[in-house]
Amino acid sequence: MAKLKTKKRTFIDRCWSGEDSANLYGLTDWGKGYFGVNQAGHVCCLPFKDPERSIDLAEVIGGLAERGIQTPVLLRFDDLLEQRLEELRKAFDRAVAEEKYQGKYSCVYPVKVNQQRILLEQVLHLNEKFGFGFEAGSKPELLAVLGLTAGQNDMPIVCNGFKDAEFIETVVLAAKLGRNITTVVEKFSELRLLVEQATLYGVRPLIGLRVKLSSRGAGRWEGSGGLRSKFGLTMSEVLQVVDFLREREMLDCLKLVHCHLGSQIHDIRLFKNAITELGFIYAELRRLGADCTAIDVGGGLGIDYDGSHSASASSANYSIQEYADDIVYRIKNACEDAKVPHPDIVSESGRFIAAFSSALVFNVVGRTRFDLEPEVKRIRAELEALPHDQQPQPVFDLLAAYAEINDRNLLQIYHDVMQARDEAMSLFSMGYMNLEMRAASEQLFWTIGRELVQRSLKKGKLPDEFAALPEMLSDIYFCNFSVFQSAPDSWAIEQLFPICPIHRLDEQPTRLGVLADITCDSDGKIDHFVDKRDEKSILELHDLKEGEPYYLGIFLLGAYQEVLGDLHNLFGDTHVVHVRVDDDGGWMIGEIIPGDTINEVLAQVEFDTEALKRGIRKDVENAVKKKRLTVEESRALMAFYERGLRGYTYLE
Repeated sequence: MAKLKTKKRTFIDRCWSGEDSANLYGLTDWGKGYFGVNQAGHVCCLPFKDPERSIDLAEVIGGLAERGIQTPVLLRFDDLLEQRLEELRKAFDRAVAEEKYQGKYSCVYPVKVNQQRILLEQVLHLNEKFGFGFEAGSKPELLAVLGLTAGQNDMPIVCNGFKDAEFIETVVLAAKLGRNITTVVEKFSELRLLVEQATLYGVRPLIGLRVKLSSRGAGRWEGSGGLRSKFGLTMSEVLQVVDFLREREMLDCLKLVHCHLGSQIHDIRLFKNAITELGFIYAELRRLGADCTAIDVGGGLGIDYDGSHSASASSANYSIQEYADDIVYRIKNACEDAKVPHPDIVSESGRFIAAFSSALVFNVVGRTRFDLEPEVKRIRAELEALPHDQQPQPVFDLLAAYAEINDRNLLQIYHDVMQARDEAMSLFSMGYMNLEMRAASEQLFWTIGRELVQRSLKKGKLPDEFAALPEMLSDIYFCNFSVFQSAPDSWAIEQLFPICPIHRLDEQPTRLGVLADITCDSDGKIDHFVDKRDEKSILELHDLKEGEPYYLGIFLLGAYQEVLGDLHNLFGDTHVVHVRVDDDGGWMIGEIIPGDTINEVLAQVEFDTEALKRGIRKDVENAVKKKRLTVEESRALMAFYERGLRGYTYLE
């Protein structure tokens, strides 16, 4: 059977391959060489972009099932995190060398992007290799970083965000301890507190300034940059800071100037303008006597979620090398024009580092279809059995259209069935059509719609008037996960994440569908999918096989999603499994972090599970007393209840 496709594609009457699936789902684009399809038709992670050293996701899920770990599972690819750090390091090293730039480059990983301990420990472990550090934006993050980096005094720590006296005192004491820690001043009151605490403890603090640029970001987070941004100092306030520090003979403590355009900057031109402006602000601070030695260009380095390499909100029209080249070149030019030393360059490229490192794998638990074949003989018999004045004409019209459809009358049939469907719904709403006839009209409509799409695509193109039909005909695949917990940005800001089956990719998908999660919320669905520049509202999927699991994956989830996820319907954290390439080129499982149990999520919303068990036990004993339950049944019920409290929050 030829496959339904979106209007950009035509029918393919040949053997389907994994390469076809890689192109269909965009793995060759958004995967950036880190994800592909192997000969078994499985999605594989290639942390080193080497087919001989890969992680077969379907094999991993099978291996976890053997160990009693069921989906949904968040897979973290430890090697891939390291490779992204290395890619960033190499890009800036190359740019620095080519421009003969005199300063150094370092990245401080923003803890807010993904605060999971194991991920932070990986960054820490690689400090000696890459020379990177951490950015902390709150007191909890700062305390975590200080404890984590014990014994690594040279590791750079940058503190952003609003700061109270306790936060600033902690920073000053950390500096006295010998830490390489910089306080970025977001508002003038913070500077007063910082100078007071530094004077009290006899510390010469490292001070940074976050400045408000006239340049703005773009996309979903453009409001975090520009003159109206939440954080940062205006140029008038910057001059006040300089005067304040000069009066206290602390102008030499002003070491860093910082800006932030926003997250996921998709157009490189926005960086070009902002970095040039920041470079001249740095030069002016040097002219005014500040001993600035570093520029922090903030975050914003984008991820090409849709693989289009474009200026769309879910993409980025530049490479990591172009990003590094532009930053180094523009800062160098600003400094040489002003005849000031080249500063060290710091970036906070958390999304770039973390996004690729995680993928959620989940199983499909059911499906709703809207194109089942109608039983024409039965429908006609039921129709003719009705009294003549109760026989709805729209059903006759739909039966006629079903019988008469051919390649030459597709548009006419389309108009006829749309009219008949609308009339049928009106008749039912006014009480002139029974339920059996309404069901018959729906079945005929779906079947004719499918036939229209198939015949049109065989002719080479789906007419514009038919554009809505594939979505109307699409299945609903019910999936064992919570959008609100595992991909909250998909729900909250309609962020695109790549989604595809992790197996059966050597089979041509024959269904079109949208995904619904297992929450009872109507927003718990995904109905926008990666399709190069054209976002699509349906996903090509395989027909379900009786008794066989069907697994899908959501990719590039490593940035922000884990901590932003909520407990909607009390679905908790999924299992997390760290997996990496072993010495033989295969894969091995590292740490396994069990997902939340029902006990644990109930405790988070202030339930006492012991009290719950006492309540159930009381009801059970009353039921035994009234002979509604036997003693054996009561024991079984209590065991079932207690086992449920210890169980996974997802379907098992």
